[in-house]
Amino acid sequence: MPVKQLLVLRHAKSSWDDPALTDFDRPLAPRGLKTAPLMGRELARRGWLPDLALVSPALRARDTWRLVAQELPKHVQAEFAEELYEAAPATVLARVRQVKATNLLVIGHNPGLQQFVLRLAGAGSDESVFKKIEAKFLTAALARFTLDEDWADLALGGARLTHCLRPKDLR
Repeated sequence: MPVKQLLVLRHAKSSWDDPALTDFDRPLAPRGLKTAPLMGRELARRGWLPDLALVSPALRARDTWRLVAQELPKHVQAEFAEELYEAAPATVLARVRQVKATNLLVIGHNPGLQQFVLRLAGAGSDESVFKKIEAKFLTAALARFTLDEDWADLALGGARLTHCLRPKDLR
């Protein structure tokens, strides 16, 4: 069975400029419009290419995906999963368990994504990476996991956390 890769990306920086917008409809801020493509280019540079993207349907997550996807060298199927909007770790895990791809990208929101990443990290995880994410999972930050089992068998504590990339680390 091939090693699977799970990439967990927090949406890029969103704008709070229009108080009339609902949280769901907030767009990306200028900083987010710069960092999302930066993260996409880094995924491409490292060869961390997803086969499938699960994306929260909130505007800032969809826009993050659109900008990331434009930087990837191949088309990646995306599913906009309503349950990822403001999802708790158990909800994210339940959705990931349904996947049939080898390399998966999940784009969503804090605090649920940060909690999911911290709870998913198990034996063989990089402790310095764990501590970086524990301190703060910034907007447009990406956590990378590897795992040997099928998605359907994934449990909290069941994957190796290997990397945390933040836009500020790539400039």
